[in-house]
Parts: sequence; structure tokens; C-alpha cells
Amino acid sequence: MLEISELYKSYEHQPLLKGISFSVGPGETVCLLGASGSGKSTLLRIVAGLETPEAGRLCWDGEDLAPVPAYRRGFGLVFQDYALFPHLNVFENVAFGLKMQNLPSGTIKLRVTNALEQVNLSGFEGRDVTDLSGGEQQRVALARALAPRPRLLMFDEPLGALDRNLRERLIDELRRILHTSRIPAIYVTHDQEEAFSLADRVLLLHEGQIVRDGTPAEVWREPGSAWAANFLETGNIFEGVLRPDGVVESPWGALRLPCRHPHKPGDRVSLLLRPAGARVLSAEKADGRKAEDEANSLVGRVADVVFRQDRFKVTLTNGLYFYLAEAPQPGAEIHLEIPPSAIQCLA
Repeated sequence: MLEISELYKSYEHQPLLKGISFSVGPGETVCLLGASGSGKSTLLRIVAGLETPEAGRLCWDGEDLAPVPAYRRGFGLVFQDYALFPHLNVFENVAFGLKMQNLPSGTIKLRVTNALEQVNLSGFEGRDVTDLSGGEQQRVALARALAPRPRLLMFDEPLGALDRNLRERLIDELRRILHTSRIPAIYVTHDQEEAFSLADRVLLLHEGQIVRDGTPAEVWREPGSAWAANFLETGNIFEGVLRPDGVVESPWGALRLPCRHPHKPGDRVSLLLRPAGARVLSAEKADGRKAEDEANSLVGRVADVVFRQDRFKVTLTNGLYFYLAEAPQPGAEIHLEIPPSAIQCLA
């Protein structure tokens, strides 16, 4: 399907994309996830044929796309601002690209009807797009992209202008549409909830490079770097020093954890401490712990407690936070036992 190899692009004499390589397989949805300025939208525009890379190759089923203009690539693009024609009704907006292909009127009508049915807008053909809600307008934009039966769908922050509840509903509908249509897709977003809900694979972009590539579960479970863990808000991130006995000495206490990186005693390591899994010890149990059990035992004073659905987010005065089943009193000193599975060495 789509193969991208070693793409480079600069903006105002500064490197923006630095050797980007990835592929999109049949029926696969790939999400490009990253902060503003990471190069996501520029990369999408290069794939669409709206911009030209300075180096690298784009191929579709082995065919070099460089000489192929945007209108002949057979790709559909959905923007955040919908880009609908306000003087045309719903039918005319969805039919616009089909008319540009000089298709018979019967074929156009059938394609428009099918596309609107896919996005749950059957019966909206004669409505003015200016009378539609934001969510309905975005569905019209999606129907317009689906109607020509594109080889690839591309989305550039398509839900960014919608409120949270509507965005969540459209994420569910969009996932259904992509899975049933089996059209491969590239989805650009800075919102990890969107990416993790929609993607078969997530590509994390940072400073013009892909720093992590994997399924949503793989990326969440092993972000791979301090930057990725911080961007995904996976937990507490800090540094420690590796001792000769394999224990990491951190500002918050000694931590014993598995690590696959080739560290030596004295090396500084970045750690991810997941907020879930910690257990509060009673004063008696904390006092009775043996010396060899002191690793993975933290002591802190409670600064803040916030109820989060079925648990409490407890923030300590040292800045660490944990999710606990019971709420301690603010100001209380608590002893926490941290399971090794909740600690991860990032680098």
C-alpha cells in the first residue's frame, strides 16, 4: 500500500521532518500523534501531494507518487474546518468531487446516497450546510471524502473544533466507518484519546522524528522515552542513579525494578512510576518491614486528594501522585509500597 521512506522537509531554513519512514497497510488506520509543530500536518500535506519533500520517497503499491499530482492520487482529505461550500446543499457538497470526475448522474446519486448513509445523514440531501451543527458538518465533509471511494483517507485534526461529548460520539462512529469500509487511513491529532481510540498503530512524532511506533497498547505500556511518557501523561517521571546492587536511588527513595537497558553502576536513568498499583501500608506494617524490603517503599505527606470516578488521585507534597482506593486525609503522612511492575526504566 503506502510506503514512505526517509522524508525530509525544512521550514524557514529549519529542519521540520528528519528522515520519516513508515507504511500504511490494507485497511489499517495509522495515527500520527504529537504536539503542535512536530511536523504532523506537513507530513500529511506531502502525502496528499499539496507539498513537496526535499528528499525521500512516497510509493503506492510500488509506484512512485512524486510525479503524480494531488488530484490524481485518489486520496481523500478531511480537515478540521470542514472546508464545505456554503452556497451548496448537502447533496451538492458530497457530489462535488464526483462531478469533477464527470461521472454519470445516476452513479453520482447512488454514491452520494451511500456515503450519507455511512455517516448517518440519510435524508439530509436537501439541507443547507449552514443550517447544520458542527458535528453534522463534519459528517458531510467525511461523506464527501468517502463518495469518490478513495484509496487512502487522511484526517487533519478533524474533531478539534468540537466539544468533548460530540467528539467522543464521532470517534466511535468514525472507528466504525473505518473498520467497515476497510479504507486505509492516516489520522493526524495531538489528542491521545482520539489516537488510542481510532488507531491500529500509533506513531509518536517529536521534533520531526518518529520516536515510537506500535499499537495503542504497546505505546501506552512502553512509551520508550521520558519525552513520550510525559507527553502521554503515563505517570510520574524523574531520574535516579543506579547502585551496584541494581537498585535505583531516587530523590523519593530506593526503587528496585527490572531494566533491559545496558546501564552501569553510577549511571543516571530516567524512571516512569505508574500512579496505579501503589498500596498504603499501615504504620505497624511500615515499621515491621525488613531492611531488604526498604526498596520500593516511599514515604510522603498528602498535599491534595481528588475523587476520580472509582478511585482517588492523591498528590504528595513532593509532587508524586498516585491513584488509591481509599482517600487519606490531606496533611497526613503515608507509607506506600510500590510493586516493581509499576516502575519502568525509560533510558
